[in-house]
Amino acid sequence: MTDEEAGRVRDFVGYGRNRPDPHWPGGAHVAVNFVINYEEGGEYAVPDGDAASETGLTEGSTAAVKGRDLGAESMFQYGSRAGFWRFHRIFTKRKLPCTVFAIARALERNPEACAAMREAGWEVAGHGNRWEIHANLEEAFEREQIRLATQSIANTIGTRPLGWYSRYAPSLRTRVMLLDAGYEYDSDAYDDDLPYWVEVGDRTQLVVPYSIVHNDVRFSRQGMTTGDEYFAYVRNAVQCVLDEDPPCMLSFGLHNRIIAHPGRAMGLVRALDWLAEQPRVWVTRRIDIARHWRQAHPAR
Repeated sequence: MTDEEAGRVRDFVGYGRNRPDPHWPGGAHVAVNFVINYEEGGEYAVPDGDAASETGLTEGSTAAVKGRDLGAESMFQYGSRAGFWRFHRIFTKRKLPCTVFAIARALERNPEACAAMREAGWEVAGHGNRWEIHANLEEAFEREQIRLATQSIANTIGTRPLGWYSRYAPSLRTRVMLLDAGYEYDSDAYDDDLPYWVEVGDRTQLVVPYSIVHNDVRFSRQGMTTGDEYFAYVRNAVQCVLDEDPPCMLSFGLHNRIIAHPGRAMGLVRALDWLAEQPRVWVTRRIDIARHWRQAHPAR
C-alpha cells in the first residue's frame, strides 16, 4: 500500500490564500468544539496483563517505579471517578454539546458514565479499543482493534461511533481501515483550522483536524499551572479568529484526569461562560461540523 492510497501524501499548501467560507450555521464566525478524552481504564496497567503501568498524561512520579505504579493508576481512576462527573455538571448545567473521544475498554468499565453521555446527547467518537498508538500496531491487529472498538462503543453507548481519533499517531493504514469500517470522518491530523477532503485511493475521506496546541496537556507538559491561564488561552484563541482571521474552527481537548481538577476546572467554567456571550461563536459537536461541511462543501 502506498502513502497515496492511504490518503497520506504530505500537502504543504492546503487551501492557501483562497480559504473557503465555512458558512457556519447562524452566521457564526468560528465553530468551537470541546473534546473530552475518556481514556481512564483503557491505559496500560499491570492488572490488565501489561508489563508496566501507563504514566502518560499524569502528574508525574518523583522516582522510577518497578512493577505497578499505584500512584499513576490512582490518577487515572480520578478521571473516571470524579473528573468526568465534574465535566458532566459543567457542560449539562450550560446545556452545551461536546464530543467524547472514547477508549472502548474505558467505557466498558463505567456504565453510569455511558448512560450520562447518552442522556446528554454528547457525540461519542472512537479513540481506540485501548489507549495505544496505532502507528506501532501490526496491520491485522490494528484492523481488529478498530473493529472491536466500534462494536464495543455501539454496545455501551447504543449507537456506533461515526468519528475517530487515534492516540497521537495513526498508521499509514488507519484511514483506509476507518473508511472500510464506515466512519464519516477522522481527526487524525493537526494541519489546518478547517475540515478538508482527502483522496484515499478511489475514495474520499473527510478530515476534521484536531489540536494538541489548544489542549489541556499543557498542564502536564508545557508549564500551564492555573485555571486563569487556561481561560486566557481559550479566550485569546477565539478572539484572535473573531478579530482577524477568516472563519474557521477551533478544537479544545480536555482530559478527565487533567483539567477536571477543581483548581483548573474553574478556568474552563470561565471560558464557557465567556463564549456564551459571543454571538458569532458556534459551540457544537464534531459530528455536526463534519455533517455541515459535507453539505456545504461536498467532496468533488
